[in-house]
Amino acid sequence: MAIETVGIVGAGTMGNGIAQVAAVSGLKVVMIDLAEASLVKGMATLTSSLERLVAKEKIDAATRDAALARIETSTDYQHLANVDLVIEAATESTELKVCILKQIEASVRADAIIASNTSSISITALASTLSDASRFVGMHFFNPVPLMPLVEIIRGLQTSDVTVQEIRELTSRFGKSPICVKNAPGFVVNRILVPMINEAFFVLTEGVATAEEIDAGMRLGANHPIGPLALADLVGLDVCLSVLDVFAKDFGDPKYRACPLLRELVAAGRLGRKSGQGVYRYE
Repeated sequence: MAIETVGIVGAGTMGNGIAQVAAVSGLKVVMIDLAEASLVKGMATLTSSLERLVAKEKIDAATRDAALARIETSTDYQHLANVDLVIEAATESTELKVCILKQIEASVRADAIIASNTSSISITALASTLSDASRFVGMHFFNPVPLMPLVEIIRGLQTSDVTVQEIRELTSRFGKSPICVKNAPGFVVNRILVPMINEAFFVLTEGVATAEEIDAGMRLGANHPIGPLALADLVGLDVCLSVLDVFAKDFGDPKYRACPLLRELVAAGRLGRKSGQGVYRYE
């Protein structure tokens, strides 16, 4: 099956980023969200992102206009009836994702592929809630989606070879570099990355160094483009905490215990860049 129309459920940071990449690649896009205000905000973010690419001469104005013309938005799941693929891009909550996936399955064609942009939740477990688990797969994009080249393609126990191959080909069409991984908590990147971020919070809590010094140490000493605490602010402290809680539950290993400071910041609503304050304060 040639994938030409992509549905995306969730107009937030990840959803509108995926919508942008798909539309620029020449695919028709249907972006769904429960709230019209979320769709308006998502399209505004997407449009601003395209404008920046035009300003930097990464794309031309005609490409920008054509991409925007390919995107349809709606609060009605029935608009997914004719799409070839739907990517769920909701908040990292198993209960929420299961609810959304059931609504997606009830709305799409029987041969449509359904994917989740989860960063830590079991693809096998999510697939088990659907009637045809063979056409379910994980597609883990990275933030910011238009700029980050990697997509982890996660194969659940039930995912078919054909589904994996179709998604691999689509990912390449997006201009991304796919890696295929087995279903496991955190997959590859977050399995390694999030515990490092968590350890940075422990180092900060213990007063070993300031946040600025910790980040400078990892930039200058480990050649990271961004320090772990600044990266946590970019990803979202709530997302980091959610991933760690999944690790702690699924692995049953205390080494994945979230740093109390991270949990405290999330409880205070200091989620990072998206809330204006996390480890650092943003204008």
